[in-house]
Amino acid sequence: MQKADSSVDFSFVDGIRTASRRMVRELGFMQSTLAATDYPPSAVHTIIEIGARKSMSAAQLAEFLGLEKSSVSRMVRKLVEAGELQEQVSDVDGRVKWLALTPQGRRTLTAVQSFGRKQVVGALEQLNADQQQAVAQGLSVYAQALEARRSGEAIVQAGDIRIVAGYQAGVIGRIVQMHAMFYARSVGFGSYFESKVAAGLAEFVPRLEHARNGLWLALQGERIVGSVAIDGQDLGDNKAHLRWFIVDDGLRGAGVGRRLMDAAMAFCDAQGFASIQLWTFRGLDAARRLYEGYGFQLKEEWPGAQWGKEMVEQRFER
Repeated sequence: MQKADSSVDFSFVDGIRTASRRMVRELGFMQSTLAATDYPPSAVHTIIEIGARKSMSAAQLAEFLGLEKSSVSRMVRKLVEAGELQEQVSDVDGRVKWLALTPQGRRTLTAVQSFGRKQVVGALEQLNADQQQAVAQGLSVYAQALEARRSGEAIVQAGDIRIVAGYQAGVIGRIVQMHAMFYARSVGFGSYFESKVAAGLAEFVPRLEHARNGLWLALQGERIVGSVAIDGQDLGDNKAHLRWFIVDDGLRGAGVGRRLMDAAMAFCDAQGFASIQLWTFRGLDAARRLYEGYGFQLKEEWPGAQWGKEMVEQRFER
């Protein structure tokens, strides 16, 4: 059914709705508890998402799950009382409490993941390789479309953007250009900032051969439209430094940044870094929400001018 077509093929639409209802039933979402736990679906999803991101606030959780804040507050309180979650007051803002899994919560998460993987593996065994790929791609694209409808964000077709790792010809100049254009327009940074970005990238890119360093690029065709890097050497003490995270104009809000962050965080988890740190400055609210969605917490703020202009600088840590 093409969007441009004014007629709606309801048989096509109803076929998708029927398949969705069957999935809901077969996955157990009609039951009062889910994934062989004593918890309802919303609580199980809470454990999964906090486990994936290490920590979240209740407000972030409500936005991510699409639930009312009051409902999330009650659910969180029950999970805290059950010993699955623990709360920690933010070092920077005493009004914010960060939620994290307790040791019991991590055991519950392991059991939930085992149950869910068994379900998926059992279903995929009924399909051939081509069908398995069709399921993976179709579900991903449909979920992205549903999320875009709810959030009102633009959607980029999955086939338009691909994420690649490592060096690409012209990468230093292109990443510098994206940073310079965005920050000149948004906060008024000039040549000092652009030169600093260029110098840092020129020093880092030759070090990509080291196993603890990584660079991921979003490509639209052959054009670089996003980047993120993990520098596993410069901070020492088994700490990773997240650097040069940028998405080109016109693609922000389309999920490209999340795909880049997914790749970078998976790399960090596989490397076993003790922590991941990043430096930024106050006012980049969309980026901050994304960072916090991956478990980064604001650890300190201070006035500074390392970017060539007086800003309130920030350090986040995961």
